[in-house]
Amino acid sequence: MSTELAWQPSLFEGAEGRFRLDPGFAGLRRHELTQGAWVDVAPGWCEGADGLLARLLREVPWGPQRRVRMYDGVVAEPRLTHRWVLGEGFDPLSDTAPPPELVEMAEVLGRRYGVAFTQIGANLYRDGADSVAWHGDRVARELPSATVALVSLGAVRPFRLRPHGGGEGVGFLPGPGDLLVMGGSCQRTWQHAVPKVRASAPRVSVQFRHAYPR
Repeated sequence: MSTELAWQPSLFEGAEGRFRLDPGFAGLRRHELTQGAWVDVAPGWCEGADGLLARLLREVPWGPQRRVRMYDGVVAEPRLTHRWVLGEGFDPLSDTAPPPELVEMAEVLGRRYGVAFTQIGANLYRDGADSVAWHGDRVARELPSATVALVSLGAVRPFRLRPHGGGEGVGFLPGPGDLLVMGGSCQRTWQHAVPKVRASAPRVSVQFRHAYPR
């Protein structure tokens, strides 16, 4: 699916800005939630975020939209996605290789959090009408603990979390190159969402999951 989207790079970084990660995770702050859940946030963890976003918009084979169950029916998910699998699950004859920048992210994050991030997803929010409803990771929410990392590229969109079953929530505004990691019981005891907004430039959320014991 061809993706033609209007997107303006940051005034502080050209579309071909140098890509670099911060292996020391400077500025990372942990937010303790309830029931053993936590969220780490590292602003500006990825340098060259605008250039990487431009590449993903241009090169990733986005779509078609997935069909998801919502309430009593099945609807088109209001965003575009693509998935890669690293390691033994990768088939070079049928699968596209993930961009090397995303592989480097998976490796650096894996060393930090002590897990092998073998699943990489890219979620494209084309405009303010694209969103994702309240949910926990479908597999990880059944586990006592799990780690899911997100790197935000492009427009700033609200990222919200709330306790499963109700209670006071929290919100973040990840910007280009910011890292957000959900850990502990977060996928099981909390839900997260990216709500619709009135207007927005494109945003890509790059998601990293580790292998789960079956």
